[in-house]
Amino acid sequence: MNLSADSAPEGRLLRSQIVPILAVDQGGLIVTFEHASVRIARKPWGSHDLTPWNGCDSREAAIGELRFDRSEKQAPDPALLLKLLFTKQTLSIQVHPDEAFAQSNGMANGKTEAWYVLSAEPGAQVAVGLKRTLNQAQLRAVIADGSIADLIKWRDAAAGDVFFVPAGTIHAIGAGLVIAEIQQRSDTTFRLFDHGRLRELHVDEAVAAADLEPAKAEAAPIRLTPARTQLVSCPFFTLERIDLPANARWELLAERETWALVIAGAANVGSMHAGVGDAFFADADRIDIKVGKNGLTALLAYADSAPELGLLRDLDVQKADLPARQDRVPALIHHEKPTGLPFRSMEGQS
Repeated sequence: MNLSADSAPEGRLLRSQIVPILAVDQGGLIVTFEHASVRIARKPWGSHDLTPWNGCDSREAAIGELRFDRSEKQAPDPALLLKLLFTKQTLSIQVHPDEAFAQSNGMANGKTEAWYVLSAEPGAQVAVGLKRTLNQAQLRAVIADGSIADLIKWRDAAAGDVFFVPAGTIHAIGAGLVIAEIQQRSDTTFRLFDHGRLRELHVDEAVAAADLEPAKAEAAPIRLTPARTQLVSCPFFTLERIDLPANARWELLAERETWALVIAGAANVGSMHAGVGDAFFADADRIDIKVGKNGLTALLAYADSAPELGLLRDLDVQKADLPARQDRVPALIHHEKPTGLPFRSMEGQS
């Protein structure tokens, strides 16, 4: 089966000097906290300026991806993959397989993903889903004549926007964006259209894997607590944004695989200092967070289908930051839009 190399790991490791912290708790459970290493992927559509997210030298060749990995090289592969994407050109129109397609074709799992827009140039857009329903023969025809580019649903993108891309959704990312992406750990991508670039397309696989209907309306972000906002929940992961006030002390309880990316401010997280662009991995561990003078904003992604109730604890008041009971389940159903947050709902956009 031909697979795209768009998402394949490549490039050199930028940060691996952080020694992972592995310990065994009283019950014999291995707890893990690591400062994530970073692997770069040079892409023709990438950027030469990665500030403030990374300080690596990108003058000679554009960098399209920063891929965060576990620092412990002998550790099993995590279920999730965290990336930063930098686009100066429009990326290919593509689709990823779902669980059924992947497993029937010898792959471990499908690839559902979510995007959080960190920055966007004026006019930047992403495409999620089709404008109208097609059948497989029609999809094959519009791939062949290139009109698929006019049939995907482009949406304006601005900093703070969140987009959910279930496996099977035909999608594309436009130019002028910096995006944090959390996904199931898979490098399988089927290209439908590549804007005249001379790379292989994967028409048969794409037609078989694609959802032929327009994408479903996306849920608005949900304010769970003053410190926590649920961005996406799906069967494979939950993505949150946390906003912690200056000089506060918090505890993160990572009961399962958890990735974090600092997007504003700074803090001492466990034994490491974390600033903008730093990421860490935790599993079955409790991590102290001492927030800096400018506060801390971070994205948290963890391998659970719903928000963890005791994810954060305010150590200054010795109280778990629990979502209110009346908000937890109904909010997941009704997708109430929070107020006073720098997020825009994609629900109902044309």
